Amino acid sequence: MEKIFFEKPTTFVGEVTINVTNLDKALTFYQTIIGFKILKQTDSKAVLTADGITPLLTLIQPDDVIAKEGKTTGLFHFAILLPTRADLSAFLKHIIQTGTQLGASDHYVSEALYLSDPDGNGIEVYRDRPSSEWDWSDDQVAMATEQLDGEGLLAESNQEWNGLPSDTVMGHIHLHVADLEKTEEFYTKGLGFKVVTKYPGALFTSTGNYHHHIGLNVWNGVGAPPPKKNSAGLNWFTLIYPDEDARAKVVAQLGQLGASVVNEQDSMVVDDPSGNSIHLNVGE
Repeated sequence: MEKIFFEKPTTFVGEVTINVTNLDKALTFYQTIIGFKILKQTDSKAVLTADGITPLLTLIQPDDVIAKEGKTTGLFHFAILLPTRADLSAFLKHIIQTGTQLGASDHYVSEALYLSDPDGNGIEVYRDRPSSEWDWSDDQVAMATEQLDGEGLLAESNQEWNGLPSDTVMGHIHLHVADLEKTEEFYTKGLGFKVVTKYPGALFTSTGNYHHHIGLNVWNGVGAPPPKKNSAGLNWFTLIYPDEDARAKVVAQLGQLGASVVNEQDSMVVDDPSGNSIHLNVGE
């Protein structure tokens, strides 16, 4: 894993917050299957970490929570980036041993494993190939969905899975949206990201020449409605800007697009055109 894509001056995803229907059940999954540690916990909320310091995932059980709704905007998956292929190898062995249902893909730039939590929230756990091996042409990076070399990955390492390594990061988030054209304008002209590749019905954006920090698709249908606020699924996610000036520039750009940005404590909060809530934060 190359830290350059998750530190200044790059803008990247910091933390993802999701709603769950049963906090205890979700915590069991995220600790025993994924390998998170609990940083803070109340009766209705748990903040999860890999290094014991940095929040990566927050689980919230709303009082009136309802099950995850289908065919809406919101979370497709959040993606946990492991430092090495050996770490992904150990994770794959662990997942096989637990009997958890799993998908897998080779995306050229990365090797990825896919699973869902008890509420159907999508999770990707992946490792990046070195950026020197990524194929760029006309400012577009080559990505695809090919069969993963599972046997090669399993043979990579003999190490045991002992939970998420301390330098694990939130690699990216992939969202369902209602309209790609409006979405592209919002994320590029507003938030300051750049489109680095396109799929049928999807586009992928990043800063700092990463393969993608944010994926966006209309695979749940053009015009899909946002989910109810109390449903299981995405609550909000954070984008980490390098400094106050960078964030102020983005807030001004969002204003020019007609987006409403609200000041909440240390965050500036904005909804994308599909109702996905984003907290604009400044890095340490």
